[in-house]
Amino acid sequence: MPTPKPEPGPFGFARISLAHLPTPLEPLDRLGAHLGMEPGALLIKRDDATGLAGGGNKARKLEYLCADAQARGCDTLVTGGGHQSNHVRMTAAAANRVGLECTVVIAGDRPAHPSGNVVLDELLGPAIIWIGPADYYAIEAAIAEESDRLTAAGRHPYAIPVGGANAIGALGYVVAARELQTQANEIGLVVVAGGSGGTHAGLAAGFGDHTLVLGIDVGARPDLDQQVPLKANEVAVLAGLNPPTGSCQIDHDQIGPGYAAPTDACREALELAARLEGVILDPVYTGKAMAGLIQAWRDGRIGASTTTVFWHTGGLPALFASAYADWVRTGSSLWTT
Repeated sequence: MPTPKPEPGPFGFARISLAHLPTPLEPLDRLGAHLGMEPGALLIKRDDATGLAGGGNKARKLEYLCADAQARGCDTLVTGGGHQSNHVRMTAAAANRVGLECTVVIAGDRPAHPSGNVVLDELLGPAIIWIGPADYYAIEAAIAEESDRLTAAGRHPYAIPVGGANAIGALGYVVAARELQTQANEIGLVVVAGGSGGTHAGLAAGFGDHTLVLGIDVGARPDLDQQVPLKANEVAVLAGLNPPTGSCQIDHDQIGPGYAAPTDACREALELAARLEGVILDPVYTGKAMAGLIQAWRDGRIGASTTTVFWHTGGLPALFASAYADWVRTGSSLWTT
């Protein structure tokens, strides 16, 4: 297969085709009926089906980030994330696809027995630097330090922030918002996991209205309330759009003990999606996002006739991490009779 080349994209920015687009929009009528929603009111946008190295939302961002890296003459993508980072996995895959080197920094210590996303990271073959326990901004600092080290060694690195959450990356979700509008006659609310904030920001900018997007904070970034509207404005300006109207909506009630720590509500969401719809969510992002959607419906924050789209951002490999596999197998089940 030939190496994909940049091509003209929307808003005058080049992109490299990495994702299977458009992703499907499907009904979740059995789950909706279980919750008491009207038929056709609950839909799912399947960005778990973008294809690149197992799929996920980062493929849309990497289409623009990789094109920008090539335009700048860079030879190495540098990024980072948490221990089970989907973004790290997909960045390594994108680098391989477009013929660039890749270096990733990962919070935590190298495991004796890799599992989940780490198995795929090692298969994909980036240079992996384990930096020990680190919070969000310590990972960002490590990305910058590694980029500086590579520059000093004569390389040409392209630094990508955690989650690809800058204006270039968020362009992918400005375009995704327009894609959804061609698939659905009416959109009352989109619910999406909030990690680094770039997906939420791009959607808000693409719709032109913050009130159409509810982000469910998963505890990855401490300043989502400030960063999402800031990045939404930045990507809107980059795309030549007006900044989105309305107030940014972020629900912080599903974090639980912290980032990547599963909760009872998350488990309920995983089981309902799997056993009513055959949809697999993950315990870090989409499980908590679906838990937020369910609670918003139960609290009356989502109206009975509101067409609600759950944006599935991927994350399946995390379920095969040893800690989560044990949690799925031994946790209390909603379905025990």
